[in-house]
Amino acid sequence: MALLTLGCARNEVDSEELAARLSADGWQVTTDGSAADLVLVNTCGFVEKAKADSIETLMAAADTGATVVATGCLAERYGKELADSLPEAAAVLGFDHYPDISARLAAIAAGERIEPHVPRDRRTLLPLTPVARPARAAFVPGHAVVDAATPAHLRPVLRQRLTKGPVAPLKLASGCDRRCAFCAIPSFRGAFVSRTPDELLAEAEWLAGDGVRELVLVSENSTSYGKDLGDPRLLEKLLPQLAGIEGIVRVRVSYLQPAEVRPGLVDAIATTPGVAPYFDLSFQHAAEPVLRRMRRFGSTERFLALLASVRELDPQAGARSNVIVGFPGETRADVTELERFLTAARLDAIGVFDYSDEDGTEAATLPGKVGAATVRRRYERISALAEELCAQRAEERLGATVEVLVETAGTDGVEGRAAHQAPEVDGSTTLVGAVSGLRPGELVRAVVTGTEGVDLIAEPVPT
Repeated sequence: MALLTLGCARNEVDSEELAARLSADGWQVTTDGSAADLVLVNTCGFVEKAKADSIETLMAAADTGATVVATGCLAERYGKELADSLPEAAAVLGFDHYPDISARLAAIAAGERIEPHVPRDRRTLLPLTPVARPARAAFVPGHAVVDAATPAHLRPVLRQRLTKGPVAPLKLASGCDRRCAFCAIPSFRGAFVSRTPDELLAEAEWLAGDGVRELVLVSENSTSYGKDLGDPRLLEKLLPQLAGIEGIVRVRVSYLQPAEVRPGLVDAIATTPGVAPYFDLSFQHAAEPVLRRMRRFGSTERFLALLASVRELDPQAGARSNVIVGFPGETRADVTELERFLTAARLDAIGVFDYSDEDGTEAATLPGKVGAATVRRRYERISALAEELCAQRAEERLGATVEVLVETAGTDGVEGRAAHQAPEVDGSTTLVGAVSGLRPGELVRAVVTGTEGVDLIAEPVPT
């Protein structure tokens, strides 16, 4: 069977849990759907483009003649509605099907009909008070353990890597307690739930044993880590422990919520040896009126002050963000304010999204919708500015020394990423000069000698 994954790194971890469950029951799991009899598609349900990509993948898999099953976020979010609109899928399974996924797929392969998953607001499955959640049993993808009575460092890790390489995501937590007006994720991913430090350390050691050199900590909101375990500063304590694992040379934190970033966490990320001084800050906008309608907090000045506090500790620290243009009620003055912020922020990478209504969100009901043509113009305008600003930021690194984790090395050259470059979403670094003998997983000190947009060109420093 084939297991295809769309969407974010959190979904990758979920797929690797599914792969471990299936392999334990004798399934041969591959990521190549071209010749598989059964294809399980772990879908993404975040925004319209992601949904369209998921549907396209499901239909393409069906075109091969395989039995196709949809699971993941799109399936969890729409359930029967997806099944009714996509007869090409033999079944639509939700998160609650994961524990017995093998039996479900065996039944489907035998021609049995499985009733489509019925969506529900997964926030209702856990107590409202975060500290009460660890005692409440509710299945959360990517959090399952084998033999919970056994200490974490002695129990098997319920994960099977589907892609090899020196970098791997490690899921800190799932769900989100915030109520951003544009986001539907909490309704189908549920309330915020942290994984315990002992589980994370055990899985990190397992990943290191499989050749992983960089851990990318992922969640819907990493700054909330530990609040349901009784210690909102737990991430600050966990980072040096993860960085100290033998074989791990870099730990990277992603998905930081600016309103929750504390000075202690800034200090831990910027100054802990082995932790990338990298700040993935979800600003979304900078104009206060827009942020308030989004049910978010901040302003240009507050965001710039946060970035200044980072650079005071490490002037070369990396910073990236995403922004949304065309949110209901956004004015020309709001767009100008966003431009002012982006110009002053000196971000290494900026993801620009054009707003569209999402089912079940508050924003979909708001007045003051911006016309589609105006949204497109603003998107193109901010995208062009972001591309220019990020290229300028890359040029500021000319002459700087960076540590590059080699990811690929072959006849096409040697490619890797510096500390300010996260996998998939940011730029990369091409190593030139004395690169013979370099292998994936090596951490190389190099001097930046050129740029191509957000990408760097660097020469290794002689040792």
